[in-house]
Amino acid sequence: MDGTTVEPGQIWADNDKRSIGRKVRVDGIDGEYARCTVIADRDDARQTRARHNAQRPAGWSPVGHTTWILLRRFKPTSAGYSLIQPRP
Repeated sequence: MDGTTVEPGQIWADNDKRSIGRKVRVDGIDGEYARCTVIADRDDARQTRARHNAQRPAGWSPVGHTTWILLRRFKPTSAGYSLIQPRP
């Protein structure tokens, strides 16, 4: 990691170019994973041309869904995450 410790309550932005605007809140740490809640959907929620992308049902949003993210992904790389709000 880049010296930033991942802690519950932090808000992180997804750096992936396909997910610009997506934000997650860290709810807990379990071993090598962070349990996160999606708090903001990507800016462009339309389907992208990816192999495993399924069409979203009308009105569906991932906001509020829980996901598990490897702790080693919480670093400011193109496929990682950037800390935007430290824990309160």
